Amino acid sequence: MTKPRSMSVKIESEDEQRRLAVLIDADNALASVVGALLAEVAKFGVASVKRIYGDWTAPHHAQWKSTLLKHSVVPIQQFAYTTGKNATDSALIIDAMDLMYTQRFDGFCLVSSDSDFTRLAQRLREEGLMVYGFGRKQTPDAFVVSCDKFIFTEIFQPKVLEPKALNPSPKKQVAKPVIPVQSQPVKQVRKPMDSIIANKPEVEDFIAKAIEDNADESGCVALANLGSYLVRVRPDFEARNYGHKKLSDLLLKKYPTRFLIEEKTLPNRGKTTYVRIKSGSGVCTRR
Repeated sequence: MTKPRSMSVKIESEDEQRRLAVLIDADNALASVVGALLAEVAKFGVASVKRIYGDWTAPHHAQWKSTLLKHSVVPIQQFAYTTGKNATDSALIIDAMDLMYTQRFDGFCLVSSDSDFTRLAQRLREEGLMVYGFGRKQTPDAFVVSCDKFIFTEIFQPKVLEPKALNPSPKKQVAKPVIPVQSQPVKQVRKPMDSIIANKPEVEDFIAKAIEDNADESGCVALANLGSYLVRVRPDFEARNYGHKKLSDLLLKKYPTRFLIEEKTLPNRGKTTYVRIKSGSGVCTRR
């Protein structure tokens, strides 16, 4: 008799092939981040459906054309029937419900900064589906916390730092014609990530409290478990919001005096990374 595959292997395989529907609100999204956004979606599963909603007769939507063709995103036309009323939101919500009832999807990616999608996210989760939200930093908290995970799209924008001032050369300088200030082009300089996403002062205490609530007798918790817990409590928690690619980098580089990370090799478990508060004592041996 063939021995059945372990449940852990089955679950991991299903996660890798999770079917997702990506629905984008063109009125509240940026064409420049779609490529990086879809790459992020690929970490969660396969984007089986990619649709974007808007009034494509509007001139300001012309910038989307090349992006949609490049990433195979299907544009859904929705005329603005009345000034001041957003018919696009209604079309997206109706399509989302239709897709939900097909029972072909494991989750939805809602790309918008509009709080009007709060109830949609709640309804999808009530159906047992994963909901990943993507929007700008000013997205209302109501929509953010209604998602399983929310990612600020500012992290997908390229970082352009101000060029360093050149040291004056000891060589003789050749006089250059003076150009009037008003005729010089203004160069747009993007601020570093830390200034785009506010570095909330309470994040350090938030992490410390999470460690205390999930630690074993030695005061340690597995780094992977900690990361999952932080997102469950605050869906918008993301190490990249604070200028670091991974949670471990955030803990080690931003709070080196507060947290300690240890890697242990345990019987039947291999190498596992743990984290604890430095003020605690003991050696990480469990979880």
